[in-house]
This record gives sequence, C-alpha cells and structure tokens, in this order.
Amino acid sequence: MAPTLQTNAQLMARRVDALPRGVGNAHPIFAQKALNSEIWDVEGRRYIDFCAGIAVVNTGHCHPKVIAAVAAQLAQFTHTCFQVIAYEGYVSLAERLNRLAPGSAPKKTFFMNTGAEAVENAVKVARAYTGRPGVIAFNGAFHGRTLLTLALTGKVNPYKTGFGPFPGDVFHAPYPSDLHGVSTDDAIAGIEKIFRNDIEASRVAAIVVEPVQGEGGYIPAPAEFLQRLRALSEQHGILLIADEIQSGVARTGRMFAIEHADVVPDIITLAKGLGGGTPISAIVGRADIMDACIPGGLGGTYGGNPLACAAAHAVLDIVDEERLCQRSVAIGERIRSFFTDLSKKLVCISDIRGLGAMSAVEFCTGGDKRRPAPDIANALKAEALKQGLILLNCGVNGNVLRLMTPLTISDAVLDEGLAIIGNIMNDLAQAGKA
Repeated sequence: MAPTLQTNAQLMARRVDALPRGVGNAHPIFAQKALNSEIWDVEGRRYIDFCAGIAVVNTGHCHPKVIAAVAAQLAQFTHTCFQVIAYEGYVSLAERLNRLAPGSAPKKTFFMNTGAEAVENAVKVARAYTGRPGVIAFNGAFHGRTLLTLALTGKVNPYKTGFGPFPGDVFHAPYPSDLHGVSTDDAIAGIEKIFRNDIEASRVAAIVVEPVQGEGGYIPAPAEFLQRLRALSEQHGILLIADEIQSGVARTGRMFAIEHADVVPDIITLAKGLGGGTPISAIVGRADIMDACIPGGLGGTYGGNPLACAAAHAVLDIVDEERLCQRSVAIGERIRSFFTDLSKKLVCISDIRGLGAMSAVEFCTGGDKRRPAPDIANALKAEALKQGLILLNCGVNGNVLRLMTPLTISDAVLDEGLAIIGNIMNDLAQAGKA
C-alpha cells in the first residue's frame, strides 16, 4: 500500500520533533515535485521558484539532460572513491574547468562536495604554496559553516553565534558598497590597516573575496576594487582566491563573476550551480600553486562523486547549448527594470543592484537609506509564499530581497512572479507598511 501523503503542517511537526532547531527553514512547506522554475508541495500547490535552491539549479529543476546524465552513470557505478579507483568523468570535468577558468597559465582542478570544503581546501593550498598562515576576508562575507569558513565569514548572527573560538590568523577588511558608505579606497585602506596593526603582509597566504557578496546582500564588487586587490596581492606575494560558490556557472552572465572585472585570480572555488542539484564543489587554480600539496594532502571519500561529475558535465553542456550566460543577462535586466519602475512609486526601495541574474533590492524605512527595513523584506517574503512565490532575503540587516531564478525560467513565469511582488509591495505601501 502506498504511503498516505501528509500535509505541510503534519510534516513540519514531524520535522520539529526529529531535527535540531539549529537547522532552519525559510518556508513551512515540503516539496513533492519540481520542474524548471516551478515547485509543487505535498498538498499539490504550485509555487514559482525565485530561489533555485540558493542559486544551485541554474539549469532549472530536473533538466532532462542532467537527469539523463545521472541515470546513465547510475547504471555503470555510483562510487569507487576517486583516490582508490579513478574514473574518466572526474578527469574530463577537471580538464573542462581548467579550460574555462580565466587566465592563460596552466590550471589544475580537484573536487569536493560542498562550498565550505572548497574554500577550506583553497586555503590549505594557499598555505602550502606560500608557507604563510594568514588569511584576509571581508565584512559581510559568507564562506561556509565549518570552523575555518566561519572564521572567514563576516557575519555573526546566526552563523557564528555560540560556535567560537575560531581558527586564528583570519582577519576582516571592509567590503566596498556605495550605499553603505564604503568606497574602494576605504576597502583597500582597510587591508593596509590590517598589515599595520594585525599581521605583516609577508605572513598572509591569501585574500578570499566574493566577486558578488551573497549572504552579505548581493553586492557586486566594483571592478576597480578587484583590480586593485589583484595588484595589492601581487605586490606582497599573496594569493587571490575568488569565492564563486554562489556567483559562478553563468549566474552573473559570465561563467565566473570575476571576469566582469577582467581579473585573473590564483584560485577559484565553485559549487552550487556546478552540479545541477547534485553535491559537488571544485577548486580550480594555477597549476604550480595547486601542485604545492603533497600526495594524499587533498581529497575526500565522496569528492567528485561519479554521479555528480556526470551531472556537472551536463550542466556545462546546457550552459553552452542554451546560451545561459546571455539568458542570465536578459533575466537580470528584466528584473532590475521592473524594480526601477516600482521604485518610482515606492520610497522604501533604497537600492537595486546586481550582475546578470544575481540581482537584489534593498529596503529602507521612510526613504531614509540609513535605516534598513527588514520588516518590509520579511513581510514581502511571507505574503509572496501565500500567493505562490518563493523568495529569500539576505544582507547583514536582513533587509535585502535577493532574486536568483533558474536561468531557464520562461519570460511568462518570470513576469508572473514579478507581478506578485509588485502587487504585494503596492498593498504594503497602501497599508503604510512600505
């Protein structure tokens, strides 16, 4: 007998009893099926997905080519541990990423499972290559939930609360944002202040930067900042690590977001969009740097799992065949144009920003850009769910709406979702809540 489907409320009650409270949930619903940019819950209700699993299913839910690639591999073998018995899919995927990564120098790549693992391993490689301990990250950054990546993360609540102490020799500099009064000069001066007050430059192994901050508020780094960061790191023999966990794989209209600034980092970390919903992350870097670790110093039981490698190959094929970089640009322009028109009527919109389909809207109180309005962002998210649209907030103050639709979303579904947002924002304004 087939099991009886339970309601969202019943499943949430089971969840509360079975899971620790530290595992959060943005929405009190349970998925039953998904296709492209739409999800249906266990009660049969349809939702438009403006989250893409936090920029994971860039190629849409259940893309037939991803499903076919995983099914074909599933019929061959599911696991050997690459370090025990190798398989061609891992090697050919590394070769593809080596070719795609910016810069003319030879590259090498290896695979792990999560973004946090990718960042941790990038730091390991940097320390092995330079023989230095220090790492510089930025205020507002998010790099993962392991202890080292939490040390790099520049936001306390909820990620770091109660989990210290964290690994040492990690320092934070300001991240540039015109809206928040931090210029490129301020950000670079912050790093130089670290060199004066906290750790000498000759002991810093790496600077880790998100070309577009994710959890920090979907803030694109100015091209000038990334270029000056590249020059500063070269001046002091420091490696530049681009954390492209959320911004990579066509999300911003380029394969790698840092390409918008015409900057070549020493190491790039990837995850999320690379696997099309399967767990895989990549560390891509200059060959001489990547070879610094001794044999056995890198790897993991499941890293570069054959099913995930097959899925990643399919994702890269789809990005190319369906021109998803160009589609990302078009989606972003459509989103930001919509909110620009909306901002002419609503004083609560303090900023509209983004690269490609990694776009954000920041809310303020009473038109005062210095007064963040997380209540507006939260009200919008909650009401949108009631009307069949899934949204997520971000930002150090929780007042930013981030939009990260699948890159395969149709114009009709995109416009349907935007219309829901527009109606809710107009209703909030009429009620004096926006």
